[in-house]
Amino acid sequence: MQTRLPSTLQPLPLRAPWPSNFPDADIHAAESRVKKHDLYAVAKGGGVAASVGLILELMDEAAVERLRRYAARSPVIVPVHGIEGVSANTIPAVLAVCLSDRLDFELSTDIVQTSKAAHTGSSGWWWLRSSALFGGEVTAGRCYILVDDFIGMGGTFANLRGYIEACGGAVVHVQALTGKPHSAKLALQASTLQALRSKHGDIETWWVAQFGYGFGELTESEALYLLRIEHADTIRRRLAEAAPQRDG
Repeated sequence: MQTRLPSTLQPLPLRAPWPSNFPDADIHAAESRVKKHDLYAVAKGGGVAASVGLILELMDEAAVERLRRYAARSPVIVPVHGIEGVSANTIPAVLAVCLSDRLDFELSTDIVQTSKAAHTGSSGWWWLRSSALFGGEVTAGRCYILVDDFIGMGGTFANLRGYIEACGGAVVHVQALTGKPHSAKLALQASTLQALRSKHGDIETWWVAQFGYGFGELTESEALYLLRIEHADTIRRRLAEAAPQRDG
């Protein structure tokens, strides 16, 4: 019997395949530097002034300048932020405001996260299981740059990108204040996808039924996480058992 995940995962997220030339995410500062900063806890808890101080001190100028390549396309910067009651974290919005001001790019506050994914501090299985969903106005034909405070497995960026592209927009770049260096590679590599399908391809139809997208729309980090598992039944079991338990 196939394991079915709880219906609370519905509605399903939207995702899109990754183009081979999608650029790696920019990570402004090392995770240890950010999380040990005196302002981080207050900023993560919603302190706007603390977020401003944190961003102004840690924002990487080279990463900012890399975004200028898109100036001719009049990009829109979109922070990952939830609607009322979902998250008090102000870091993504403040980073987006700072980038918008520095580059004179348009800032969007219309696109919001409509689900509570609760990823911070959770296990990789919970990250895979809990999908960030999005809603709001997207202008077809516009170019978008996504911004968040942290990049882990990249699922939130993948879901936001999928939503925007399903609405006719084009996501060209993402930036995060911090994250795991290996997570900067969002675009799924052809060799990784081939290896995953060779090892666990028998559950891809099940995966589509659960999550609404196939292995081809995973991020590189998500696919590598699944590749570490020896048996497909273990993947189904671990996802079914996953709960918002905090690691360590």
